[in-house]
Amino acid sequence: MEFDLSKRYCYYFNEITKIPHGSYNEKQISDFIVSFAVSKGLRYLQDEFNNVVIYKEPSEGYENSTPLLIQAHMDMVCEANKGTPHDFERDPLKLYVDEEGWLNAEGTTLGADDGTGVAYMLSILEDDELPHPPLECCFTVQEEVGLLGSMKLKSEYFKSKRMISLDGGGEVSTCISSSGGTRLGSTIPCETEPNDDPTYCLAVGGLLGGHSGGEIHKEKGNAIVLAVRIFKEMSIAGLDMNVVSIDGGLKENAIPRECEIVFTCPDPSERINEILVPIVSAIATELEFSDPGFSAEVSETVKAEKRFTSGSTQRVINYLYLIPNGFQHRSMAVEGLTVTSLNLGIVRTAEDKVVATDSLRSAIASGTNDLINKIRTLAGVYNVTISINSAYPGWNYSPVSELRDKLAVVLKNELGVELKCQATHGGNECGIFNSLGLEDIVTYGPISEHVHTPDERLNLESFDRSYKILTGLVKECK
Repeated sequence: MEFDLSKRYCYYFNEITKIPHGSYNEKQISDFIVSFAVSKGLRYLQDEFNNVVIYKEPSEGYENSTPLLIQAHMDMVCEANKGTPHDFERDPLKLYVDEEGWLNAEGTTLGADDGTGVAYMLSILEDDELPHPPLECCFTVQEEVGLLGSMKLKSEYFKSKRMISLDGGGEVSTCISSSGGTRLGSTIPCETEPNDDPTYCLAVGGLLGGHSGGEIHKEKGNAIVLAVRIFKEMSIAGLDMNVVSIDGGLKENAIPRECEIVFTCPDPSERINEILVPIVSAIATELEFSDPGFSAEVSETVKAEKRFTSGSTQRVINYLYLIPNGFQHRSMAVEGLTVTSLNLGIVRTAEDKVVATDSLRSAIASGTNDLINKIRTLAGVYNVTISINSAYPGWNYSPVSELRDKLAVVLKNELGVELKCQATHGGNECGIFNSLGLEDIVTYGPISEHVHTPDERLNLESFDRSYKILTGLVKECK
């Protein structure tokens, strides 16, 4: 299939790919959208963070209709294959259509997430033949790095109470709920002392890991949690161990696959492994179906000059052993949906402290608050300092949605298929807009694959069909 630039949404998508627009680098595309508004004589707002809102008066016959907000984010994830000479801050993307009719970028991410939404909105805004209610089209920044742009929006920017989020895909599906999130840091103070004992390394690995939003309900092994548990059980079994360092995980929103605890112990390695083996065997049985590759080994390593005192070792291990982790609550309204969870994603050791980072998620604010209070209580017992960062609200499921009903009718009439309703434990901007007063929200977009990777591609037939569905839905918002 051809990438037909005579179709205005294709034209605008092509224009967007010429402009570098990775997260934190959206100024140029933000100004491009402002220039578009000026050229069309449309009222607009560009805030200090480069979010843009464009307003369009209703078409004839829609003067008494309630306003409709349509939204997408400007930024894209910038990833390139090894060996691909691409500068995401300067170079345009190189587009091509593969044999199956999918649009790709040579060796890089395509930015269909969420360039398709931006292109759709520009096409709708310039179409004076499309019947529509008062429109408020919002283009946000820094979505891919924590929804930072939308968190800077103000409720006075909008009169709408209903919204179509174009940061959604699948053509025949819509999202009905998403999780709020909080990044929680724990700083555990530690005292050190000289060391004369042999030094060992407990290495946990072989775990599958996964995204803490989409995979947490699968009860996958968390390498940090497992390493601390093994250390604790070895201590209970009689080993006199002091921590030198504990390090594991890469991102707070990824279930950690590896963790190492370096420790000292006067016992020989034979005695340590005698205690270790049955502990590891029991855990392997627990993880038989979720993480069949799980492994945990202890090996002697370079002798450490210093180690944590016994009191600091107990503080670190006990705090990390007792901190809540993993799946917490499921939805009673949406089958299979995780409502509340948390993931101990990163732990790092500095000279006089251990710092841990958790990702907390819940579609209900009280769920996140309850977890924070539990951790804060535990932190008080062990003299741990906690910090709350990057908090964003969830979007709880509502059984009533006029927009969702309208989308279902348009989809049935145009494609002859039923609308699929999906909920996610991941985060998106809908929760933030919901907190700003947007009460009725649907998500929609075309089919794309392998987002956030250089294999990302957009189905061009779906790009056409989804635009027809979207404009059909806009017409129905009278």
